Amino acid sequence: GTDHASIATEAKVVAKIKADGIEKSEISRDEFLKHAWEWTHKHGGIILEQLKKLGASCDWERTKFTMDDDLSESVIDVFIDLYRKGLIYRGYRMVNWDPKAQTTLSDEEVVHVERTDKLYYINYKIVGEDNEVTIATTRPETILGDTAVCVNPEDERFKHLKGKSVIVPVCNREIPVIFDRYVDMEFGTGCLKITPAHDANDKDIGERHNLEVIDILNDDGTLNEYGLHYKGQDREDARHNIAVELEELGCMPKIEDYTHKVGTSERTHAVIEPKISVQWFLKMKDLSKPALDHVMDDTVTFFPSKFKNSYRNWMENVRDWNISRQLYWGHRIPAYYYGNGIHDFVVARTIEEALELAKDKTGNDNLSISDLSQEKDVVDTWFSSWLWPISVFDGIRKPDNPDINYYYPTNDLVTAPEIMFFWVARMIIAGYEFRDAPPFKNVYYTGIVRDKQGRKMSKSLGNSPDPIELINEYGADGVRVGMLMCSPAGNDLPFDVSLCAQGKAFANKIWNAFRLIQGWDVADIEQPEYAEISLKWYRSKYNQTLSVIEDHFSKFRISDALMETYKLIWNDFCSYFLEMVKPAYGQPIDSKTKAEIISILEDNLKVLHPFMPFISEEIWQFINKRTPEEALIVSDWPEVADIDEDLIREFKFAAEVISGIRTIRKQKNISFKDSIDLSVLNKEKQSRTFDSVISKLGNIENLDYTSEKISGTLTFRVRSNEYFIPVGDAINLEDEIRKIKEELDYTEGFLNSVQKKLSNDRFVNNAPEQVVSAEKKKEADALAKIETLKSSLASLEK
Repeated sequence: GTDHASIATEAKVVAKIKADGIEKSEISRDEFLKHAWEWTHKHGGIILEQLKKLGASCDWERTKFTMDDDLSESVIDVFIDLYRKGLIYRGYRMVNWDPKAQTTLSDEEVVHVERTDKLYYINYKIVGEDNEVTIATTRPETILGDTAVCVNPEDERFKHLKGKSVIVPVCNREIPVIFDRYVDMEFGTGCLKITPAHDANDKDIGERHNLEVIDILNDDGTLNEYGLHYKGQDREDARHNIAVELEELGCMPKIEDYTHKVGTSERTHAVIEPKISVQWFLKMKDLSKPALDHVMDDTVTFFPSKFKNSYRNWMENVRDWNISRQLYWGHRIPAYYYGNGIHDFVVARTIEEALELAKDKTGNDNLSISDLSQEKDVVDTWFSSWLWPISVFDGIRKPDNPDINYYYPTNDLVTAPEIMFFWVARMIIAGYEFRDAPPFKNVYYTGIVRDKQGRKMSKSLGNSPDPIELINEYGADGVRVGMLMCSPAGNDLPFDVSLCAQGKAFANKIWNAFRLIQGWDVADIEQPEYAEISLKWYRSKYNQTLSVIEDHFSKFRISDALMETYKLIWNDFCSYFLEMVKPAYGQPIDSKTKAEIISILEDNLKVLHPFMPFISEEIWQFINKRTPEEALIVSDWPEVADIDEDLIREFKFAAEVISGIRTIRKQKNISFKDSIDLSVLNKEKQSRTFDSVISKLGNIENLDYTSEKISGTLTFRVRSNEYFIPVGDAINLEDEIRKIKEELDYTEGFLNSVQKKLSNDRFVNNAPEQVVSAEKKKEADALAKIETLKSSLASLEK
């Protein structure tokens, strides 16, 4: 499902109607909501369609939206419940104000961005003297709201100012000098201008010293009547213009560059204004305790676990949640006012219920519905989203219904760490408050998708590809594989479109493997020895890999699980197994082997399906005609069976032998169509289990074992085993000896240069460790190659 994204959606709708010549302020709330619903119906389903195309396996018939009637009722019920428990209150507080969206924001919706601004030094004349005090501020426009200058009582420089007043430049307001230990004597000049309406710390100081509060800003960030001749100017413009006037007045001795963190809106990116306002708040401290305790004891487990520290820090320092937003789009707060006092309201589901409550509260039986007005604000979008695991199954309105009892709690939440506090923490809080149980057992945090330059992908930067275009180019399975290949748990995703191309190539590989198998004719013939041992090996290899995949899944290492699946199917299944069992060209395959291959293919599709649901389901349905109940998506996950570790180890050795044969064929231009003989000096005492496979994949006519080296042959080694291939007519013996000698001379010269470096103490002691290690590896590789070349040369010269 989806949420209604109140701030973002309202901004889009305001822009849309403005483009149509309509201002939000010119139409009623109901008219605006009609436009909002039209926009939502047109655009709200886009993300769901993208998820469907990407293969998200959801029950799409049960899609929910936070503004659905039943979910909306749940939000209202929860608001009323928490209010009656004394946890929701209306208070006059300093809040975060977004002048672009013209609404308050919670602390979690404010992003602190480092930037360099100007630090302005301003002189305030001391009343009755020719002297001045100097303050430093990044916001000279706010001097128009100053109501005091503050110094630290321990600061000897300013003891003489006790009982004095100063004149604020431009507005010429006389304000007192006050003393408070909050002031940092080392910052700026040691004098602090106090503007209680525009700074949280100033507000605290103002309350301690009973200072006047002067708000100089309108809701849109322009200056109001307290801005004097700057009234109507945007705060940024007024800042510049006041700085110019201060310089002209001789009140600004200097300006410096100053780097600091500035709070900005997570949605609109506007600079946040601290603003004193009456808002609705939810008390969080007591609510948060169970949610903190049960993450710390791993009742709810975080993957990666490193995010527990961030979670704990936030929860231990949690502040009351400002839940009201000055918007139309959203769940309207169910409070009804009967007077102008801060407490002249009641909270109720309907205006009729509110009327009865208001009569009881006031003792005034003459009140009527016309005397009541509903709160204009809506609740924060997250106030509906925090209920999602419960409300989506109607667990607020009907707490004992079959759905909520069956589905709650669920197993896993997949989300991003940047909404840990917005959503994850609050869902856990709601779970314990309304169900006395966590909403999920595990939380898997994905990383942020970044481009190749390391920048966060976003529409504003123009570096975020359209997922539908990617799907059209690489297929949904290709895009899924591309994304998962670069997404280790909890780390950012360095997305590269070439990984989607790799995913597409993988899909093609799988499809071609299926077509190859389907193309084999079947005959009632005896199963060959190579097929029997190949089937046994792959079953063991499959179960070994399945065990590793399950371990990765249990630890939410999804990218690692994909890579194991990729290697199993591309390397073990396609590159080896199918080559091992496929019949000779134009020949049929025995029915027993074919049936087992199909069974193995189906097991492959089961482990592939979580990553590539489309092609795996397509092939599954091609193999046999199946009912919907037999679809791959609802089939049983395979169980790990017996693993023959010896067989896996023996094949690994056999694969090196096959590789050695193929290397000789390639180097000596011996066609694979031409069969060759192979003799083995078996110093490793390897079993002969895979001899039939080696013979098939190497096109070996005669494979035998020898107790001594064979002269006049091409040779290669696998560990201490030596392999001898007779020189046939296709190879000129003299040319071959000459080529080996040339390669031997070159390799010995290369080894000499490497050993010179390594014998130089200055190089070994001063070069980076990895550089020295690389040279030592070159030396070891060269020595091994020289030994092989000398052995080959000796064999040919005998």
